Amino acid sequence: MSRLSLVLVAAVLALSPGPAVAHSLLIASVPSAEAVVNEVPAVTLRFNNRIEKKLCQIRLVAAAGDAQVLPLRPEGAVDTLEAPLPRLAAGRYRIEWRVLSTDGHVVSGAFGFRVAQ
Repeated sequence: MSRLSLVLVAAVLALSPGPAVAHSLLIASVPSAEAVVNEVPAVTLRFNNRIEKKLCQIRLVAAAGDAQVLPLRPEGAVDTLEAPLPRLAAGRYRIEWRVLSTDGHVVSGAFGFRVAQ
């Protein structure tokens, strides 16, 4: 291979885009992590990219460990999950979420909040 060919191959490799990182990252939530709220009618989770809503899940976990899967609203932005909450008594709760990223990876996370009534 000539020197010019090697330089061209190196240039093409250097300018080629690397692997795309499309893991979904949670960028905003209602309630927010560790928030103290009086009332929360719904959970809203916004991610940095499109998610497959049909393959996503939000769970509400009470301090005692009781968990329930929340029904997701199918409408809305392609990067947002929304789920109505039942009426919550005062206490600590945890939101656990699992989404399918656009790169095909399942990403999950959790955060807590407290209801003060």
